[in-house]
Amino acid sequence: MFKRMQTLDDRFQAIRLYALLLSSASVALGGYALFQSRKIVSDAQTRVLVLAPGQVYQAYAVAESEQLRIEARDHVRSFHEYFFSLDPDEKLIEANLKRALYLSDASAKQTYDLLREKGYYAGLISGNISQRLLLDSLQVQVQSPPYWFRCQATQHIIRSSGVSRRRLMTEGKLRRVGRSEHNPHGFLIENWKILENTDLRP
Repeated sequence: MFKRMQTLDDRFQAIRLYALLLSSASVALGGYALFQSRKIVSDAQTRVLVLAPGQVYQAYAVAESEQLRIEARDHVRSFHEYFFSLDPDEKLIEANLKRALYLSDASAKQTYDLLREKGYYAGLISGNISQRLLLDSLQVQVQSPPYWFRCQATQHIIRSSGVSRRRLMTEGKLRRVGRSEHNPHGFLIENWKILENTDLRP
């Protein structure tokens, strides 16, 4: 009788051990499934399908700091292209400079006024000169305000007699402002300076 009780007790212990192992495995499997499902949902939320006529595009969300850096770079690039890419057309020069001045403070306006007083824009028109700006490098620091940038570019000055090139280097700060139709990125360039604007050898 005692032997039989011991055998029942051993069997009960074994069944309890199996049940414990089975429930632990179930909990682990459930936790893994929950983790994977959260990961799949999180990945799906960062991805958007954009339907255009006849095509499907996939867009991805990025971290806020990365988005800030991308928008700051595009703001600085847009400003420099509006300010320095010009054609010999008074209305076009005014329109480009107006766009540039919406993106910056009085420091850019002072440079514009100085160039206008020296007859720079009138010289572009009378000489049928076009300017194109090609960015060589653009450094932007957006870790903490005030944000800072330095831009290096090459100016191509196109005349009927040929093309000359100038090295351009500028720097300034960026301040967050409200977004608008004229300033879609919501930045304002402040304390903008031209550090270098020199001719390059052909």
